[in-house]
Amino acid sequence: MNRVTWWAIVAIAVVVAVAGWRLTRTRLPDDTIVVNAKEPVEVVRIRKALFAELQPIALANCDLKRFGEANDGGYLLCGNLLGAVKAGYSYGISGYDGWGCQVAKELAVKVHQYDCFDPTVPVCSGGATEFHHECVAGGPSTDDSGRRFETPAHQIAANGDAGRQLVVKIDVEGAEWDTFLRSPDAVFEQIDQLVVEFHGVNEQRFVDAVRKLKRFYYVVDLHYNNYSCTTLHRPFPAWAFEVLFVSKRLGVPDESGKQAGGRALHQPNHPKLRDCQ
Repeated sequence: MNRVTWWAIVAIAVVVAVAGWRLTRTRLPDDTIVVNAKEPVEVVRIRKALFAELQPIALANCDLKRFGEANDGGYLLCGNLLGAVKAGYSYGISGYDGWGCQVAKELAVKVHQYDCFDPTVPVCSGGATEFHHECVAGGPSTDDSGRRFETPAHQIAANGDAGRQLVVKIDVEGAEWDTFLRSPDAVFEQIDQLVVEFHGVNEQRFVDAVRKLKRFYYVVDLHYNNYSCTTLHRPFPAWAFEVLFVSKRLGVPDESGKQAGGRALHQPNHPKLRDCQ
């Protein structure tokens, strides 16, 4: 093969490759997100719907305050809207729970800690915490390893907290979706503030779960976990993210159009990696 023929073949290959790349790209009707055409359009629609539902609003009567660890394990709450709370629940702690300990000490309430994967009992000097070697789920079960799962309604009742106002944090690696979808309204009616680390963006049930929560709560803060930063799930910059929900009984939306103000208190979950907020 002579050099001219070889270069002609290379040029044709490049043209075909570029044309193929262009054919595998598509732009959504509103011209805001570029995605791979091989990805189902329905999945993209779901992500856009979920992203829209999770946009935070500013509350006129919320003073945001960080509770818990300086990085991973720290979450924002409206610090001035916790006065009616009688107990706290911290789901998914992996042997440490700065959030639960701070809540217990500052509010002078008992915080119930749940984790069936890590039996380590966190130390909380000066705070009333109680560890339960059990996980939260949409329904009761015991897996092959003997790990127990129960519903929030059952756990709250078992601790004598039915009907009492609660503050709840939940970080349970994906079990949150089914837990919320299957929980009765009465559970959400007694939770003044709910902070959640969500995992996943591509399923319709995720949209359904957030819409259910928004019947009871305002979305007040959103922070992306930088352990999960990605460009594959646009418009989301990460597939795991922390959200603060504040009860509509308490929150007063700011009508001035002011943006939600949590960013100044955000810290990257991984302290040595840039945030993907």
